[in-house]
Amino acid sequence: MPQIGLVSAVNLRVQGSSAYLWSSRSSSLGTESRDGCLQRNSLCFAGSESMGHKLKIRTPHATTRRLVKDLGPLKVVCIDYPRPELDNTVNYLEAAFLSSTFRASPRPTKPLEIVIAGAGLGGLSTAKYLADAGHKPILLEARDVLGGKVAAWKDNDGDWYETGLHIFFGAYPNIQNLFGELGINDRLQWKEHSMIFAMPSKPGEFSRFDFPEALPAPLNGVLAILKNNEMLTWPEKVKFAIGLLPAMLGGQSYVEAQDGISVKDWMRKQGVPDRVTDEVFIAMSKALNFINPDELSMQCILIALNRFLQCILFGTRHYIAAGSSYNDRFEDETFEATEKHGSKMAFLDGNPPERLCMPIVEHIESKGGQVRLNSRIKKIELNENGSVKCFILNDGSTIEGDAFVFATPVDIFKLLLPEDWKEIPYFQKLEKLVGVPVINVHIWFDRKLKNTYDHLLFSRSSLLSVYADMSVTCKEYYNPNQSMLELVFAPAEEWISRSDSEIIDATMKELATLFPDEISADQSKAKILKYHVVKTPRSVYKTVPGCEPCRPLQRSPIEGFYLAGDYTKQKYLASMEGAVLSGKLCAQAIVQDYELLVGRSQKKLAEASIV
Repeated sequence: MPQIGLVSAVNLRVQGSSAYLWSSRSSSLGTESRDGCLQRNSLCFAGSESMGHKLKIRTPHATTRRLVKDLGPLKVVCIDYPRPELDNTVNYLEAAFLSSTFRASPRPTKPLEIVIAGAGLGGLSTAKYLADAGHKPILLEARDVLGGKVAAWKDNDGDWYETGLHIFFGAYPNIQNLFGELGINDRLQWKEHSMIFAMPSKPGEFSRFDFPEALPAPLNGVLAILKNNEMLTWPEKVKFAIGLLPAMLGGQSYVEAQDGISVKDWMRKQGVPDRVTDEVFIAMSKALNFINPDELSMQCILIALNRFLQCILFGTRHYIAAGSSYNDRFEDETFEATEKHGSKMAFLDGNPPERLCMPIVEHIESKGGQVRLNSRIKKIELNENGSVKCFILNDGSTIEGDAFVFATPVDIFKLLLPEDWKEIPYFQKLEKLVGVPVINVHIWFDRKLKNTYDHLLFSRSSLLSVYADMSVTCKEYYNPNQSMLELVFAPAEEWISRSDSEIIDATMKELATLFPDEISADQSKAKILKYHVVKTPRSVYKTVPGCEPCRPLQRSPIEGFYLAGDYTKQKYLASMEGAVLSGKLCAQAIVQDYELLVGRSQKKLAEASIV
């Protein structure tokens, strides 16, 4: 069955009279040929509950789905591709099994009350899976908005602006399971399987890496690289491939050993030309961790390649058990990678607090849990034995529970770390983990920009990381007449303290090189209608060399106290997937500790009654 395409607007120019339309759904509007193309001159839309169907223009002798160069540009916006076949992949099944253990666990005779600080994806995930296991989470959020690093706000015009530009990959099995468990798979807008880079040397032009659907990973990624001759020369490709061989043959143990070296130094050590780093890995480093390759740990890049491209075939370590044992119980096995959708990307169809976080909250509350906004923690109050007695809030109230979880960013937790805990090695190591500054910029223009795609775009500029025209890529933000660019401004360390107007001026100068025919720094072309700048002084932890040993397990050495968050130990580093997985591992550790926590609670009650 051909792919589903949903389209909201089309600007079509074709030389000659040969235009073809193909549809992913059965249609009576034309005769469909074997390769999915309708008969000539059948340019029309089929009925749809959304915005229409995908268009595809082909010359009579075309052999691929891409336009040949002598055709005019095809402008299609707001395309939905079908959800990839993720459900039978190894990673997805592992994530689904872990989710099922909470639902299948014996119902507790006395449900635990677990107080969780932070309603980002880590805290929401922890609460969700504890509720699935029959417990009563009490989730506290300091702000008046859900989501943490995926938070968003609505301005006076009713437009949303977000903390970051969030992409959902096929290689995020726990996120994908979560969407399925909540019944909201249809809220992900999947894009074509490509990576698209701006060309600084050719302003206004883009270079594409198109992953063939017929091939498994890593072959689809290898072919995508080999077919692209605009960014790397053949000698550079060969040297790059040879440089990656140790990672492909060495497996997970090799990947972990690269934590102590930066991307730039590793590339030079492997004989990979500096131009490969400049052309590809500056953009990749900034997209992964908002810093440049001379700072980023090579382990981060190799893990991304492993997860997204499934390119490390030998000795990959498969997860057996979670909680404390997640990090020390693996089995090594050789296997052939069959997943091909890891690098496929999707956008959420609207703002994250309502479209993703609220369904989690509703699920938690339906099972007896609580979610409280505007509940900022002032202090972690300890018992005489050093365990947690309660959380004291800013308003002076206290929250007690059978167990306590901190699911805030690591920098916030370090500010509230009790003095009595600071000499414990588990907590001492957190000093190495420091959040990286990042700025998210939103600009509404007075016109529809033409030089863009329905996809995530790598800017490859000195100040910008990735960007997207959200009026194209996101249904809730769709606008047929005006563009809204959302851009990640990174590295941002030197800019985080500057004014919004300075940041916008710098952004416009960069955009003038990306859209030379449409945008100028002085706004003599496209004009800014409004903008929002969202600064996060401490975002995901900065993945510099030497950080990996400092990431804590979810179960702390303090009885009844746990951590969740993408900085904690799990295999997906700092990401939405990492946050959700950390929450599941935290919830699993608590479920495993049920008897201990019940006994602790009963002892506490007995001591209170004696007093």
